[in-house]
Amino acid sequence: MRKSLLALLLVAVGGIANAAVQLKDGHPEQYTVVKGDTLWDISGRFLSEPWKWPELWHANPQIENPHLIYPGDSLSLVYVDGQPRLMLNRGASRGTIKLSPTVRTTPIAEAISTIPLEAINSFLLNNRIVDSAEEFQAAPYIVAGNAERVISGSGDRIYGRGEFKDGINIYGIFRQGKTYKDPETGEVLGINADDVGSAEIVDTEGDIATMLLTRVTQEARIGDRLFPSEERAVNSTFMPSEPEGDINGVILDVPRGVTQIGQLDVVTLNKGERDGLKVGNVLAVYKTGETVRDRVTGENVKIPDERSGLLMVFRTYDKLSYGLVLQATRSLSVMDKVRNP
Repeated sequence: MRKSLLALLLVAVGGIANAAVQLKDGHPEQYTVVKGDTLWDISGRFLSEPWKWPELWHANPQIENPHLIYPGDSLSLVYVDGQPRLMLNRGASRGTIKLSPTVRTTPIAEAISTIPLEAINSFLLNNRIVDSAEEFQAAPYIVAGNAERVISGSGDRIYGRGEFKDGINIYGIFRQGKTYKDPETGEVLGINADDVGSAEIVDTEGDIATMLLTRVTQEARIGDRLFPSEERAVNSTFMPSEPEGDINGVILDVPRGVTQIGQLDVVTLNKGERDGLKVGNVLAVYKTGETVRDRVTGENVKIPDERSGLLMVFRTYDKLSYGLVLQATRSLSVMDKVRNP
């Protein structure tokens, strides 16, 4: 009944039905945001395609930060010019406003995130992709530990050697990890820099820096490389969206080392910024069909790929990106395909 009414309303305002979002069967007319909600969770209550959430939003430039949603806020589904829109009734004294799709660039701690922050925080803060082995080898490195130690731990002094940038005192410590290659072309897409820890420069003399180990995930060793800390947004208020162009890629790796991929696992993709991927882009995951023997004809037959999940890109590099699996109807694996949703 709701779908029929919506279709009639859209036709009545000039044939704009093609621009409408598809409301989910049994969607609520009103929802109150609670602590622990994410934007993805809420959009899934209203929409069959949660990544089209921004199309429910109606801009109101007079309202400061109308796109941020907080626990206690109430969302009401209404129709504006025949199209579904969400009205936001702020909790307490915030007032009633309309939502805007504008993305905020500074974090607001109380606002709900787009996806679970705890699932991606370590990747936002510490993981790093380096374009080539040459870039890795050119970086400053640990030349010695305190009192001639070969390995060092948190609170120890270490000594770095190389070209350190003026005004930058905090460096991440990394060890060369996997080299990622495109499975079709063989092109080197990047090298995973395994996080070892962080260190702060306390003194320099020539090309030698005296440093204090402030954080470690494993023991720091002579030869580990030093890269300036990257400034990254630790919030996830980016908007879910479809890629602007066609994406046909694969899952290259699972950084946490598991073989079977499920919901809220982080995966590495063989597509990045040069392919048009942006933070917030949603991709469908297709389970690669197996090749089986046809016992009737004796031929080898490939079973069709099966759509088995959705992921959202949350960190992009030039040739690679990280995505978080948000839905999985079956166990996923490395080399499963990713495409436009």
